Amino acid sequence: MEENITFKEAQAQVDAWIKTYGVRYFNELTNMAILTEEVGEVARLIARIYGEQSFKGSDKQKDLADEMADVLWVLICLANQTGVDLTSAFQKNLQKKTERDKNRHINNLKLA
Repeated sequence: MEENITFKEAQAQVDAWIKTYGVRYFNELTNMAILTEEVGEVARLIARIYGEQSFKGSDKQKDLADEMADVLWVLICLANQTGVDLTSAFQKNLQKKTERDKNRHINNLKLA
């Protein structure tokens, strides 16, 4: 596998995997529920690694990077299903944030 891939390549790889091994995409509502579950798993690990919660035995083998990749996988599935080009969406979102927040954080005394 390539070390660096674009959003477009990632979307194509997920689509090819689904068509080869996954039979079909789960429907959008199912994938939304799965996305929520996966984000919860990331939150659980963050709370234990960086927060004040202690690890349970079942949590110790979990890998934060792998859990984040699970979130990304399901998000890509949803993008593919709904016709969202993540490259374009990301670029537009970055531009929106830049225009809206170009001075907001720099001038935030709480961040100094």
